[in-house]
Parts: sequence; structure tokens; C-alpha cells
Amino acid sequence: MSDEQIPTKPNADMNFPITGATADPDEHTVALSKDVTLNQINNTWVRIFLPRETVDSSSSSCSNKLPLIVYFHGGGFTVLSPATKMNHEFCSELSAQLSCVIISVAYRLAPDHRLPAAYDDAMEALHWIKTTQEEWLQKYADFSSSFMLGDSAGGNIAYHAGLRAACEVHNLLPLNIRGLILFKPFFGGVKRTESELRLANELDLPLSASDSLWKLSLPIGVDRDHEYCNPMAGEGSKLLEQFKLLGWKIMVSGGYTDPLVDRQIELVKMMEDKGVKVESHFDESGHRTKDFIDPAKRNALYAYIKNFLLSTSAVADTSCE
Repeated sequence: MSDEQIPTKPNADMNFPITGATADPDEHTVALSKDVTLNQINNTWVRIFLPRETVDSSSSSCSNKLPLIVYFHGGGFTVLSPATKMNHEFCSELSAQLSCVIISVAYRLAPDHRLPAAYDDAMEALHWIKTTQEEWLQKYADFSSSFMLGDSAGGNIAYHAGLRAACEVHNLLPLNIRGLILFKPFFGGVKRTESELRLANELDLPLSASDSLWKLSLPIGVDRDHEYCNPMAGEGSKLLEQFKLLGWKIMVSGGYTDPLVDRQIELVKMMEDKGVKVESHFDESGHRTKDFIDPAKRNALYAYIKNFLLSTSAVADTSCE
């Protein structure tokens, strides 16, 4: 696939603006980007982001590699892609501000591909990373300092892919995951929480829309207490022991005017009860859409993520003397 070709994504971006990848260092962008095929049969692919300052200084004697973030976009499992304008800009800015390499994964979408298809694609991306000879990743990415990041439905994917990855860390080497960043992750359940009832008509994610997304995304014949939707159900919580044993740190961000906030608080408490290292950030914000639109909110999120990476001691000084 050429660096600037946006793959065919039936209905993925619908009426949302899209942005092409830009690998030309002469372009005035804060980060360069390129698209690479992941699985041609499944029409999955990744968009790689690299801070342009890294390329500009690559002729110097600086040999430090950059932390790697594998990103899963939101969209209720049903829409959007790495090419969606707000997702592209988020990854581009995050790459530049944190001086990190980002791999944004285009996973299969429901209802044509119900869960666990997105989780399978996430794992395929991790295995592709460990074996790829892709130039930017080989030259600039520090596989020993890797993280998974997801927002909304992408946060759900990062969590479930994390549970899987924690059970096969040796098979993923040299990729060494140090933690997960779950930004307003999308979870649910049959029994309504207080925040779901109180904010049932919240414009950005009304309860009826949330229910519809789960109907489109979950395996046919299951309800919202399936482990893919409700992390308190099934075997998921038992696998958290691996997070603890590996010393992974998990960041969870949420907003008190988001209908999903009680689910996110429950997740934090469950992980803390299991002895997992958790860093939580809750404020008065709503659903994640506004955070991507508002520059001030985006910058606050970048700061949270940067501090989280620094707290793992995974971010070394990447500046060149």
C-alpha cells in the first residue's frame, strides 16, 4: 500500500471528514504519518505517526528510541477509522507532544464483524509489530516501552486486548507492554447504574444509543452482562491477576457528566481490589467527543498521558545534546 493511499473502508467513516497520511517531510505537519496493510483479507491496516522533530534531527548523534503507543479509536465499534479527521489529529498531536511513535489500528467494525473481531485484530496488530521490518518502527520505536491506548469503544478494545496480551507476554517479545491507557472506556451492563439513569438523555451518548451500539456489536444471542460489555461478569476479572504479576500500570480517565462514568469507577475499584496499579483521573467533563473537539481538553489529556508514561519510568530523555 502506498504511504498516502487511504484503504477502502466501507461505511467506516460515513459522513465524518477524513485525512490522508502524510509521509513527506516537506509538509508542514507536527507529525509524519503513513498507512501500512495489516491483513489484506480482513481489510485491516495501521497508520503510523512519527514526530517530525525526530526526522528533522535524525542526522544528529541522538540514538534514543521513542516510546510506542498502540492506539484504538472510538466509534461504538461500528464507525470511524484512523483516517477520521479527529482521530488523525489526535494521534498526530499526541505523537508530537509526547515524542512517541503511535500505531493507530483500523480494526473490523460491527455489525458485519461483531466482537470479538476487534479484539482479534488488536492482537494481530501486536503480533505484526513484533515481527515487522517496517522502516520507521525499526529505526525509531522502542519496543521495550510500549503501551496500549484507547478511547470509548477503543478503551474497551485496549482493555480486552490487554487481558489477552498479559497471558502471552513471551510470545509478544521484543514488544514489552508496560501499561494501558483507557480514556472514557465504553462498558455496560443489564442493570442500570445511577449515572446511566441520571444522564439517560445526554446528547452525546443517550442511553438508547448506547443500548443500540451493544446490540450491533455483541455476539448474537447474548445480553449486556456478557464479559465483552460488562467487565464485572465472566472470567475477565480473574485474568487481572496477570496485570498485577506483570507490574502493569493502568490509567483510567472519565467524566462525571458522562453516562458511563459509574462503569469506569467500578472498573477502577475492581482493579484496585485485585492489586493492580491504577491511576485514575475523573473530572466534570462529559462523553469523549467534546474532549477531542476542544483544544484545551485535548491538551489536558496529553498532559495526563505524558505524566502517566513518565510515572512508569518508560520515557527517557529523548532530546539530543
